[in-house]
Amino acid sequence: MATPELDTAPEAQTDDYFNEVPDELEMSLFDHLEELRQRIFYSLIAAVIAIAGCFFVVRPIVDILEAPAKGVKFLQLAPGEFLWVSFKVAGYSGLLLASPFILFQIISFVLPGLTRRERRLLAPVVLGSGVLFFVGLGFAYFALIPAALKFFVSYGADVVEQAWSIERYFEFVLLLMFGTGLVFQVPVLQIVLGFLGIVSSNQMLSGWRYVILGALIIGAVVTPSTDPVTQSLLAGAVLGLYFGGIGATKLIGK
Repeated sequence: MATPELDTAPEAQTDDYFNEVPDELEMSLFDHLEELRQRIFYSLIAAVIAIAGCFFVVRPIVDILEAPAKGVKFLQLAPGEFLWVSFKVAGYSGLLLASPFILFQIISFVLPGLTRRERRLLAPVVLGSGVLFFVGLGFAYFALIPAALKFFVSYGADVVEQAWSIERYFEFVLLLMFGTGLVFQVPVLQIVLGFLGIVSSNQMLSGWRYVILGALIIGAVVTPSTDPVTQSLLAGAVLGLYFGGIGATKLIGK
């Protein structure tokens, strides 16, 4: 009767080891709040510096974002419209530039409270999330935006001259790019849910009908335009990411 206990003892010790919080430090609530305040302050300083730096080189960034709209004339329809656009572009670009430092501050704050098992998941999740976000930005810039603009230009080419508001154009481009970057986090969310045992890969696969409907809704909500081309491309990307996330969840045994 003692044999099962001897067999399960190493497994229990392994579970205890991975469920431990290494280098756990006793800190009061005030100390935690003070550390949080400092890390938020450092993150804000980094964001302000990055945004200010991007504002000084905003013209090249604007040229890059205008590149997909070939043959379109941009108009400033109100005084200061381009200045406001410059602030927006610098803000988005600065936050993107400062995001690694901000992410480092977040990780440094939560890391002491994580178990060894949770720490094993942290690096792949953070790395995968960052890579997928930038892949989402690239997908929007090289696929979604050109497809949407081509549709709009060709649809009214024989009726109207293509002269667009500079502010409306950049609202469309920036929202689509960052919205797509966030949508590309779907596989990361799936892996986290699977790792925590909340949803298994088989359960994810069984709900494929709802996923198709959800992908179509996401394509309609995230894209600022109403054209079916952009919505279909984004919906297809969401489905590919979702089923890819199922495969990744299966690989970790969940």
